[in-house]
Amino acid sequence: MISAKQYSSCTSSHQIDQLRKRLDAWRKSHRPRSRIPGRLWDSAVRLARQYGLNKTAKALRLDYYDLQKRLNGIVVSSEPVASFIELGRAAPSASAECFIEFESRAGAKMRIHLKGTAVPDLNALSRTFWGIPK
Repeated sequence: MISAKQYSSCTSSHQIDQLRKRLDAWRKSHRPRSRIPGRLWDSAVRLARQYGLNKTAKALRLDYYDLQKRLNGIVVSSEPVASFIELGRAAPSASAECFIEFESRAGAKMRIHLKGTAVPDLNALSRTFWGIPK
């Protein structure tokens, strides 16, 4: 008859082995240093809660501190961070208006009052003001 401790050890070994196989398969099909998918991290966190952080990290060849962060609920997004986000323009209003001011170090000032939907070439105006050639 198997003791409770031996049964627990057998079960944990089987569960960890299964996840290790999934991780190995994923690692073989991806470049080194690729982000591990969230579903695999979630499985690793469940095992770490059940069998301990150190044992799980070692068995699965995961970074101890990354697994610890996830175990504590601090999740690093596996999605790449956008370096640029395009914002849509609001529909122009006939009553929309704004002021734009430029001031040089020498004290020269230019103030532009925009009213309505027509927008001048602000890039050309600012380049001319700052003396920047095209």
